[in-house]
Amino acid sequence: MSSSFVSQPVPGKYILVTGGAGFIGSHTVLQLCRNGHDVVVVDNLCNSVEDSVKRVEIITGKKVPFYLCDVRNKEDLTKVFDKYDFWAVIHFAGLKSVAESFKIPDVYMQNNTEATRILVDCMMEHDVHNIVFSSSATLYGYGRGKDLLTEDCNIEPINPYGESKYKAEQIITEKMKSFEKGQACFLRYFNPIGADVTGLIGENPKDIPNNLIPYITQTLVGRREILSVFGNDYNTPDGTCVRDYIHITDLADGHLAALEKLRENEVNRNGASAPIDDRTLIYNMGNGNGFSVLEIVAAMSKAAGKQVPYKIAERRRGDVDRLVASSAKANKELKWFTKYNIEQMCADAWRWQSTNPEGYDNPSEYILNLLADYEKKNASKKE
Repeated sequence: MSSSFVSQPVPGKYILVTGGAGFIGSHTVLQLCRNGHDVVVVDNLCNSVEDSVKRVEIITGKKVPFYLCDVRNKEDLTKVFDKYDFWAVIHFAGLKSVAESFKIPDVYMQNNTEATRILVDCMMEHDVHNIVFSSSATLYGYGRGKDLLTEDCNIEPINPYGESKYKAEQIITEKMKSFEKGQACFLRYFNPIGADVTGLIGENPKDIPNNLIPYITQTLVGRREILSVFGNDYNTPDGTCVRDYIHITDLADGHLAALEKLRENEVNRNGASAPIDDRTLIYNMGNGNGFSVLEIVAAMSKAAGKQVPYKIAERRRGDVDRLVASSAKANKELKWFTKYNIEQMCADAWRWQSTNPEGYDNPSEYILNLLADYEKKNASKKE
């Protein structure tokens, strides 16, 4: 299956993807490879596995160099920059749990901001002008009761995770002021779910899932006993939180669209400098539709053909009634549109989990055979 968004590689140039072995990172690497881009992945594997990158190689037949590297280690990161001629960087690497960020706020702030600072320093030192940054809708806080959140909504994060993402945006913006050809695109995600249609890669949290869908799918395959629905007294039609869910492939394609926008800007400027506001772009990445927790439970039950067991639990700190995106700006300026509905999102999430009950651990015979065939092909190429 080819990418649903067309993005042209820059001849002779690579794209660096930090955190490229994670859920969003691996699907973006997949879509980049499907479009013929040469990609390099760095990841410290704190919440991911290198197997996801290997499976991307199996799907696409394209080699993806992988480096076990913490972005905060400038010496190791510099070695990667020295080795490849990068045109752009897509920056996913970071901690991402709202609940965990309340327990260790200093760790979140240090990890998510310091990594960003060091990464941009390496870009500037190696004259790499373009970065797409993995930001978050948590920057909008409670959303002030707006039906659809736009990019000009007030920034008022209500958890340390959101604060760290906003600080990272500020770091990039500040550094771009002295980097005249530098430009950045901040993509503020809503709730990515689903998996690639092949079912070979998907969401694979190492510990207890913080997100709704992997908790549901792990419950359905027996890894979790029951789903806890945190609160049923919110100001929503059924009392449970309403969120905007976007298919992971649509979100991955959003990064390709962002790269195309940055490339277009480079061509139009023809080397001329531009005001910082024209070089730091912000887009929401959402579906524009809101679904409650119980609606997602029903959709996943239908996709799996069996009921998701759940119980109502106390509210969770940091949750808000409703967060739904307006993606009108991305539609207009990036020519990017979502293509998957909630039924397809749930069906693809279930395909991944049902064929990989333990995620990337203990793969089925089918997966093992694919991996073995891939290793044989690589070995023969080396010979």
